[in-house]
Amino acid sequence: MRTHTGFIALLVAAAFTGCSDSAPETGFAGLAQYAGEADGSGFLQPQPGDTLNFPEDWGPHPQHRIEWWYLTANLTTADGSPLGVQWTQFRQALQPRPIESDPPDPETWPLDAAWMAHGAVSFEGDHWFVEKLARGDVGHAGATAEPFRVWLDDWRLEALPGSAEWRLQVEGDGWSYDLRLGNTGGVVAHGEEGFSAKSASGDGSMYFSLVDLQVDGTVTLGEKTLDVSGKGWFDREWSSQFLKTGQQGWDWFALHLEDGQKLMAFRLLEDDDTYLSGSWINTSGVVEVLGNDELTLTAVNWKKTQQGRVPVTWRLTIPSREVDLTIKAPPGTYWNLGLYPYWESPVSVTGSHEGVGYMELTGYSH
Repeated sequence: MRTHTGFIALLVAAAFTGCSDSAPETGFAGLAQYAGEADGSGFLQPQPGDTLNFPEDWGPHPQHRIEWWYLTANLTTADGSPLGVQWTQFRQALQPRPIESDPPDPETWPLDAAWMAHGAVSFEGDHWFVEKLARGDVGHAGATAEPFRVWLDDWRLEALPGSAEWRLQVEGDGWSYDLRLGNTGGVVAHGEEGFSAKSASGDGSMYFSLVDLQVDGTVTLGEKTLDVSGKGWFDREWSSQFLKTGQQGWDWFALHLEDGQKLMAFRLLEDDDTYLSGSWINTSGVVEVLGNDELTLTAVNWKKTQQGRVPVTWRLTIPSREVDLTIKAPPGTYWNLGLYPYWESPVSVTGSHEGVGYMELTGYSH
């Protein structure tokens, strides 16, 4: 597939930018102001009242324009050193397909969708990242709900036969990881039964997570293979209009707190305002939706890099819960320098609660 990656990169860029000569800084999910509105396009747009359906929602949604499967993991090595892992696979539809219809014949070399996968490792101040792209419906990339499987070439996340565990295998240039994921909790539906608003006007996406993943396996960096274990967070999200015109990117946080509670929060950047939302998940898995006026998220300290200034320390508060957190990236530079650069780093949490997590920042690169 590597012989076609340049073509697919141009294809994906064209899908986002129309006749523009450059890709949007908001990245693979920044669709609305670049690829047109969902209305009249034939794509479905999630709405309040839509519900999650399993096992179907583990698989692809060909009637929607954009979706992704996304894992971050805060791991430790055998000697206790922290190590972060990220894997994401995106599906970008170029035209909608009814859910009940058969996929096109691969021999026709169809062009209904493009796929992109990202893999990264962060360890001791260093950051390794690889991006892979593929054309859809010709066997090089795809996803299925039963059995659960998401793949792009030799990268794959899949359910293990006869087991409740998943296996994730990713290989970059001089590094790789082979991980087993076991889920010990239920599905967390964000927003209104899985519909997550992304603006004050109510546009949004379908969004759910697994927040109780136990992760074990190996990470190989050069000639050294490390045994690792720790906590993982898995997201599924799909929409046909993720960002509205005027929204420049987002700041996203997924946190495991030491008392067993979890927190997801995001901030969407707009021309003259911000939109905040989140989910507080208690130790029993009960979710409290946090609205725009129930939490604050403030950049405290910025880092200057070749790609642009990026906030590496944040303060997050939830006054009703007496939560006051400082969220901090470790020393180092954690840009994922693919077609659409963005910052993806593990974080430490201190303050009213301690813990670990991940943050993703988009819209900051030049």
